Amino acid sequence: MRTAIGFGGPASGKRRDWDEQVEFLREAERIGVDIFWSAEAWGMDGVSTLAYLAAVTERVKLGTGILQISARAPVMTAMTALSLAAMTGDRFILGLGVSGPQVVEGLHGVRFADPLGRLRETVDICRQAFAGEKIAYDGRHHVLPLPDGQGKSLRLAQPANDSIEIWLATLGPRSLRYTGEAADGWVGVCFVPSCPEATWGHVLDAAAAAGRPPGSVACQAGGAVEFGDDPEALIAPRRPGIAFTLGAMGSATANFYNDAYRRGGFEDECRHVQRLWLDGDRAAAAAAVPDRLVTETNFLGTHEQVTEQVRAYRDAGVDVLRLQPEGPTAAARLDTLAEMIDIVRDVSDEGATAATA
Repeated sequence: MRTAIGFGGPASGKRRDWDEQVEFLREAERIGVDIFWSAEAWGMDGVSTLAYLAAVTERVKLGTGILQISARAPVMTAMTALSLAAMTGDRFILGLGVSGPQVVEGLHGVRFADPLGRLRETVDICRQAFAGEKIAYDGRHHVLPLPDGQGKSLRLAQPANDSIEIWLATLGPRSLRYTGEAADGWVGVCFVPSCPEATWGHVLDAAAAAGRPPGSVACQAGGAVEFGDDPEALIAPRRPGIAFTLGAMGSATANFYNDAYRRGGFEDECRHVQRLWLDGDRAAAAAAVPDRLVTETNFLGTHEQVTEQVRAYRDAGVDVLRLQPEGPTAAARLDTLAEMIDIVRDVSDEGATAATA
């Protein structure tokens, strides 16, 4: 298994701590992290930070985790990807996602209707651009060039680069199946290792049905990492965040995160937490988050307990373990990250030994 960490997020940029973030990321590269993902929610954008990191890193892959397709025209997304691939020596991964109706309609002024259709068209147009083709597309959402106007089909001036990987952040069954048909990787969230068929299973089934060979699509999933021997002290701080995801990450009728966790074996619990959140009782919503949902989607406990959890993710088909190291200081988080990377390497070695036995 490879390892990844993210940076940025909804609260990113709230104080001038970019230099501290860069120092942490450079040390994480030295420790052995394989991929950095830039978040793009309603804080820092997902592109300019990677351009900076391209100049101060050497080995690590740099991915957008994710670019919101509604925030950019597809050809601009392709131009950006080609530029970042050139800057990084082809260390760049284009991660795309549809976001949600509150962000898309609230911040970008684009209707959220048919998100999968818009994602398909964006990927199609990016693939044309990466292949060095003249860009011509007749879709429901994008028509290039515009008919009855002065535009013409153009080829980008940048050299073709069809080696750029496209990873998709998808959650609904139809979107997951499309990921299996078309993507190089799945930027997984709401992954429950005891029930991989709820998410990753759709990707695998679609990839096989499309005739793609095994291993064509990488699976990434993970969570927070914290070592300790007091379960409640590790679980309690994560209840509010999960309650927010179940109750606030979408509307009352369109919360893809809640839907995914319900399919993963938490039907009644997720509905209950959402009702409490929407009723305004956030404390009760957090208290109602089940322990097992926290422990299955994170890496919490003693060294031995975390090792068992990493094995569970490996056995569920995860190729890239996305880690969020916890700690009161940057040094503490790096210590946690280093211990976790050692665990991942050991577990990966176990799997390699078993495969050759």
